[in-house]
Amino acid sequence: MDVHVSLIGRGELTAQIYRQLQDAVLDGRLRPGQRLPPSRELARQLEVSRNTVAAAYDRLTAEGFLVGQVGAGTFVAAAPLTKSRSRKAPGGRGIRPRPLWETLPVMPPIRPLIPAYNFRVGIPDGRLFPLQAWRRLISRELRPATLSSTEYREPAGRADLRAAIARHIGVARSVRAGPEDVLVTNGAQQAMDLIGRVLIEPGSQVAVEEPGYPPVRRLLQSLGARVIGVPVDAHGLDVAAIPRGVRLVYVTPSHQFPLGTAMSLARRAALLAWAERRRAVVIEDDYDSEFRFSARPLEPLQSLDRSGRVVYVGSFAKTLLPTLRLGFLVAPASLQPALLSAKQLTDWHGELSTQGALARFIDEGLLVRHIRKANREYAQRHERIVDTLDRDFAGWLQVVPSTAGLHVCARLRPGVPLRLGQVLARAEADGVVVNSLARYCAERPGQSGLLLGYGAIRVTDIDEGLRRLASAFEQVGPLAGR
Repeated sequence: MDVHVSLIGRGELTAQIYRQLQDAVLDGRLRPGQRLPPSRELARQLEVSRNTVAAAYDRLTAEGFLVGQVGAGTFVAAAPLTKSRSRKAPGGRGIRPRPLWETLPVMPPIRPLIPAYNFRVGIPDGRLFPLQAWRRLISRELRPATLSSTEYREPAGRADLRAAIARHIGVARSVRAGPEDVLVTNGAQQAMDLIGRVLIEPGSQVAVEEPGYPPVRRLLQSLGARVIGVPVDAHGLDVAAIPRGVRLVYVTPSHQFPLGTAMSLARRAALLAWAERRRAVVIEDDYDSEFRFSARPLEPLQSLDRSGRVVYVGSFAKTLLPTLRLGFLVAPASLQPALLSAKQLTDWHGELSTQGALARFIDEGLLVRHIRKANREYAQRHERIVDTLDRDFAGWLQVVPSTAGLHVCARLRPGVPLRLGQVLARAEADGVVVNSLARYCAERPGQSGLLLGYGAIRVTDIDEGLRRLASAFEQVGPLAGR
């Protein structure tokens, strides 16, 4: 392999080569067993004599960093004598980000370990994913004829995928859009970022739901917006509580995150009337509404909008897999040129092979079939969790009614003297992971409650997981008379 060595000046060339190769071994850039270029070849690259390189190699070999094999070459030793050290970037103490970035909390790392009873939210069941069908479609996209093009492509995404998405959301969600209205993104978060780049001026007032989805709140703050939380009640976002100066609102009307309620038709009409009156924009995040267990689904805001005030955002993270990083947005025609420019400036276009596979996945009916199968499975889990919460947790928690999505919210009953943080810690020690409602509240004090996701847990594990959770409640604060 090629080894980068920088020679400064003409003095002590052997020492410079020695130190840089030693550093590469110690910090892991050159790994045990890796073959170094022959001394003659490295000398030619560095424009020095072969003896200069050979002397550096000999010294590293004598010290145990390299080993020579007759007829094979020079290799990094299997176990260097000196303890390895990490390679880090310079400290850069004199360089600071904009002050805003020092106020935004860092997202916690994704846990690599999967708990025995995983009730975390926002995780679909990867075991339901039709892997064989997906592998077939991906293999078709990876043929030489498909990959031969070396040109950059349309930032809006592949035309066949945009057409497939337009047909799917038109049938499944009554969204009014043609292929030219769809912009394919790397997940819903990039869609939000593009919308914000196009619409938000520094200092703009933007409204989000409270409680709500923290990544979107932080994203809008990073773009310079003044983000204001608007309370959510049983009917959805309280439109009357939106401050006067707001010109952009982010909502999850079909399955409010995190409470799980659906925005009523009257409230939807009020929000659209507000947007028309204030000349504002509504971002509708329809993140998991395709999983619906009862009740007739309400119309999306986008399909009710008659004045071009709604930008509709969708994602395949919940219906398929988050790792695919595929989402989309449907915007009014007046915003489409700016959004295309923003997409091109951000990453030009997404990964085309995955887009092609998804287009065929939709057109062959595999997406609809998968959603139906997953919906039946998630419905069982949803029912099992709700029934158990109503029966065994009624003294502590009150379930928030919901008929869609991948999680259930349960609020702590008023007057219950219980520290939920202690409950969650005890449950986690017993292999049960549940999300706290408070983590999705920007206002303090936050609302007390739990979110129980059912995408990552088998229906056969739910009873035992909830039994352990109930035990944690009992240990922290037993109910009177029990």
